[in-house]
Amino acid sequence: MTGRLVTLLTDFGTADGYVGELKGVLLSHAPGCVLVDISHEVAPQDIDGARLALARYWRRFPAGTVHVAVIDPGVGSERAALAIESDGRFLVGPDNGVLSPALFALDARAVALPVPPNAAPTFHGRDVFAPAAARLAAGTPLHELGEPVLQPVRRRTPEPLKRADGAVQGEVLTIDRFGNAVTNLYARADGWLEVAGTMLPVVRTYAEVAEGTRVGVIGSSGLLEVAVRNGSAASALHLARGATVIWHPTHRRGG
Repeated sequence: MTGRLVTLLTDFGTADGYVGELKGVLLSHAPGCVLVDISHEVAPQDIDGARLALARYWRRFPAGTVHVAVIDPGVGSERAALAIESDGRFLVGPDNGVLSPALFALDARAVALPVPPNAAPTFHGRDVFAPAAARLAAGTPLHELGEPVLQPVRRRTPEPLKRADGAVQGEVLTIDRFGNAVTNLYARADGWLEVAGTMLPVVRTYAEVAEGTRVGVIGSSGLLEVAVRNGSAASALHLARGATVIWHPTHRRGG
């Protein structure tokens, strides 16, 4: 079978020819596949950033899609190379947690991909993952690609902490390109967010506040985000991954 979608998520950038090599191998081995660039601008070696990005989209694509995610600081080491079948989709990438969103599905199955003797130890994206993805795109069953892996690496998003005073404490998971700080706090359409010593109202849309106002908003992923209308919350509040954010049901003056 050809014509399957193959998505690409990497930290390769586009200034060099790495993405081109990846695509060349895919199209040589599965000439009927359709390539979809998700992003090649993941921060270098940012496994968690890529994991969170993958979580947003892998189920949005139709069944049969092959997702390739190569953020691989351990390339050439003893870390396993994985192919996964989960919820009707396929995923290929290193066994470092980047593929975790698919591994938590009840029907997830993973196999370890063999590394060819001539594979470059610094470029498994081209020499291991792309050929495996091409075989899946061409209809090769998962079990023919390698031996089962029973305990692949799974990374979890930290759970927020419920406090005795009714507040919920969480943290910033990632900063998006708009400077919004995405937290691990589940969406609430009321209350206040405490971040960097400031209390921010939770609103439904940016249009509810004036330009430059700092707020909490419900993001499209269903999580609360710290934002500035037409600005960058990360810059305005000096936020980074791991920063503490607390949701309060009411604005308690003086803390």
